[in-house]
Amino acid sequence: MRIIGGRLKGIRFNAPENLPVRPTTDMAKEALFNILYNTYDFDNCSVLDLFCGTGNISFEFASRGIKDVTAVDKHSGCIYWVKSVIEKYQLNEIDVEKADVFKFLTKPDQQYQIIFADPPYDLPTIPLIPQLVINNNFLADNGILIVEHPSLLKLNAQPGFKETRRYGNSSFSFFEPVKP
Repeated sequence: MRIIGGRLKGIRFNAPENLPVRPTTDMAKEALFNILYNTYDFDNCSVLDLFCGTGNISFEFASRGIKDVTAVDKHSGCIYWVKSVIEKYQLNEIDVEKADVFKFLTKPDQQYQIIFADPPYDLPTIPLIPQLVINNNFLADNGILIVEHPSLLKLNAQPGFKETRRYGNSSFSFFEPVKP
């Protein structure tokens, strides 16, 4: 995996092979960041990266100038790896939390402009992610939730659904806050 843009552009990371991860492809990540960069002022955004895994997405956000990134994962190896990269590249804008994402989403303490979730593709509870984010008010008024999921899974019946964009076997579904 590599950083596509920003101050760390071009840096490649080789995460340990024993991590239970499937990093977002460079092609899909580049498409996603083109969408987000043209929609949000990265200087004034807060980001929540759920199921952060290798930290690939968190590192990209920090490289591109996001000052407030919260990365959440429950796997100790992932947390250790992400913290080691943060230390090596002084990515102090990233706060790492070791937590079960579904429990984390029941205790809102902040709103975010951008929330990215990249759960394991075989996780049967993927449709709960938009429900928890929307129902527990994690999204700022102008916020967006992006859930990466297998293209065969349809999330268009979930609250706040806006659109899905497909990149091979992976898709990004976008969700907005639901107005009362």
